[in-house]
Amino acid sequence: MEIYLVFVDAAQNSNKFWSAKVEQENLTVEWGRVGYKSQQKVHSFGNFQQAVSKFHNLVAEKKMKGYRESQPQIDHTSDSSEIKKAIQLLEILRPYVAERQFANSNYLETLNQYLKIVPTPLGMKIIPSLIYRHVGDVDHQLSLLNSLLATESVQGENTAESGNDRKVVSLKTISKNFWRHI
Repeated sequence: MEIYLVFVDAAQNSNKFWSAKVEQENLTVEWGRVGYKSQQKVHSFGNFQQAVSKFHNLVAEKKMKGYRESQPQIDHTSDSSEIKKAIQLLEILRPYVAERQFANSNYLETLNQYLKIVPTPLGMKIIPSLIYRHVGDVDHQLSLLNSLLATESVQGENTAESGNDRKVVSLKTISKNFWRHI
């Protein structure tokens, strides 16, 4: 049993994650800023049920504080609906970037939603106007996300035809190109 949560508020310079995993009677909790060295704590309990109970309590507490379920990376194994949602959000962000409306509240809210789906290391100081400097940056990410969807359909075809030939495109492995300017 495990979970990965993120909390993003670009206007308030917040970009953090929290994860928890239950293994036997241990609950391992890890937290920190996305993309930076994390902290970790292992809680030992008398039995599995106590660890699960603490897990559920901590998850509820984090969600009440505004954390959202996510994944540590987005890649070909990610839910295609999440990838499609990320693409939709980038399409919404694109005109704001084109018009350089980085302080617009709709831009900031959409950016927060996007970063909750695609956890991204943005440095210690988040400057919304530097995340996407121009529409070319948005278009680059759109093409990478679309390649993940294309990979998914290729995998389905490959699996049906040859069993194990799989092309993997992971944003984690191409992250240097994903955020070209940061």
